Amino acid sequence: TGIKVDPDMLSRLSGEFAQRMLQYESEAYGLAGREFNMGSPKQLGDILFGEMGLAGGSKTKTGAWSTDATILEDLAEQHDLPAKVLEWRQLSKLRSTYTEALREAINPETKRIHTTYVLASTTTGRLSSNDPNLQNIPIRTEEGRRIREAFVAERGCVLVSADYSQIELRLLAHVANIPQLKRAFADGVDIHALTASEMFGVPVEGMPADIRRQAKAINFGIIYGISAFGLARNLGIEREEAGAYIKRYFERFPGIRDYMEETKAYARANGYVKTLFGRKIWVAGIKSKNVQERNFAERQSINAPLQGAAADIIRRAMVRLPEAMASAGLSARMLLQVHDELVFETPKAEAEALCVLARRVMEAAPAPAVSLSVPVTVEAKAGATWGAAH
Repeated sequence: TGIKVDPDMLSRLSGEFAQRMLQYESEAYGLAGREFNMGSPKQLGDILFGEMGLAGGSKTKTGAWSTDATILEDLAEQHDLPAKVLEWRQLSKLRSTYTEALREAINPETKRIHTTYVLASTTTGRLSSNDPNLQNIPIRTEEGRRIREAFVAERGCVLVSADYSQIELRLLAHVANIPQLKRAFADGVDIHALTASEMFGVPVEGMPADIRRQAKAINFGIIYGISAFGLARNLGIEREEAGAYIKRYFERFPGIRDYMEETKAYARANGYVKTLFGRKIWVAGIKSKNVQERNFAERQSINAPLQGAAADIIRRAMVRLPEAMASAGLSARMLLQVHDELVFETPKAEAEALCVLARRVMEAAPAPAVSLSVPVTVEAKAGATWGAAH
């Protein structure tokens, strides 16, 4: 069907991003003491490590200094220049990938953008989107949210976003059989606040936002098999402290560690893991002699059954929704799938009915094949733009 975008808004955003990039360039030149090419990793590496002598540099196989995002994030604690470069890079990527490329992707006949969905390109079973990729517009940054404002509905219509809430954590609570998490989801308790309360002994009521944020990073990090090093970087804390957090997490929720160990053992024995629906996900490198490869494969084997089951669930919902909408006499159209979210376009008068129907169909999607011990919940909201529907 395609989704409509406002080319004028994209042009305005593009110009604004370009202005801010110039500002960052000017500030970076002042910090470096000279002009250089912001887009050149080699020139940046020479300045940071050669001229400024900042600690923490490492060289690539070609002998050039490495200046990837993780290195710049660590260096940003020592100096302002790496922070400016990170800000510049983010805007540069958003501008080239979205505000510029999206205008070029508008179909001249339909005046819409038609992404291509690939059914079988990911190991976990998620759909992937390309030409253009509409699945990785950042949602947590203000700039990313503004790009979503450029996705608009046809005149007289609105966009509806229906999103599975914390689906992978819910699946973890079910699969690993964690009583505290299952009870929290059943009672509608804030899961990140509950985790923080369990780990740090802080009451859920009136919990400080930064403590909840730490628990959220741990919850989602654990799903992806995060290391103490990775968690330390995400939270900006020492590695030892992050290691203590992970240890305490497993002490509070021992079933999660059991699930991880059993899943890794199953993957090593069989070469694959399974989703709740019985779909096999092959795990490459699980028996590799290379430690890094093997560790990566083990992390993959932990997350794949959860991400894979979430992918199975939303696909089942997508198959059922067109018939359900037609039976209800709704003229809405499904436009996008972004991992755990579906985006529809609907006449304004039908928006509320569509929100109710989308929630009902999506929440019932695991059944009858799988009966979950935790409720699946969907948040659905209408708005004039994709950003407003969030």
